[in-house]
Parts: sequence; C-alpha cells; structure tokens
Amino acid sequence: MSSTYNDVRAAIEGRIATEMALAPTYPVSYQNVSFTAPNNSPWLQVFIRFGDNNYATLLAPGTGFNRQTGTLVINVFTPQGQGTAANFTIAERIKDKFDRAKFSSIIFDAASGPAQVTPAAPEPYFQTQLTATFEAYLD
Repeated sequence: MSSTYNDVRAAIEGRIATEMALAPTYPVSYQNVSFTAPNNSPWLQVFIRFGDNNYATLLAPGTGFNRQTGTLVINVFTPQGQGTAANFTIAERIKDKFDRAKFSSIIFDAASGPAQVTPAAPEPYFQTQLTATFEAYLD
C-alpha cells in the first residue's frame, strides 16, 4: 500500500519515465525539476494535483487508511505545422498506461483527452492535454 504523497508521485512518475524510456524516447518535464525544452522536437510535461483526502476506514489510529483523490495532468508538445498525428500517437501511449489502471494502491478512472491547448504554453508547439483522475489509498 502506498503510504505517502511521495510514494504516489514516485509510482506515477516512474510509470511515465519507464514508458518514455522506450523507443521512441521523449524527454519529460516533472514538477519543480529543472528542464530545458528541446528545440523543435516532442516532449511531455507532467503534473500531479492532489485533491480531497477522506477516511477510507474508521479503525484505530495507525491501523486504517485514507482515500486521497488527485488528477494526473500530462501536456504533450510536438512541433507546430506538422499535423496532429505525432502528438496523438504520444498521447495514446501515455493514455494506455493510465486509462482505468490499477497499481501501487492507486486506481485511475478513464483518462480524458487529448484536448488541444491554445495557445500552447510554451510556444511554438502544438500542445494537447490528457487528464486522469485517481484515488490513492494511504496508510
């Protein structure tokens, strides 16, 4: 069972890092980590937003666990003017890893997207965004 926010973050980011290390590889920007976007080539940006934390069990302190909600947000950036195919292919790879997935005491709902983000931030890229809500069980 995941026991901390960092356990949840590490499990999610590890799943992304493992997938993006496979060919074709793409650099990934994580929260609060130095990153320089590549020039005119694809890359990803990952955010984890924690939400509500509720009792999942009402046992004595130290023996129960809580249900922590959250949202995984992934921005996919590809060069402008080259169509949507490359962007959607990368987005599908990520979506397949999280859509209704269960791992490390984390349960994901169906993933949404890719939805185009206009204007892209940063420019000049074509940007789409995937989101997937989740529940993590923390002891």
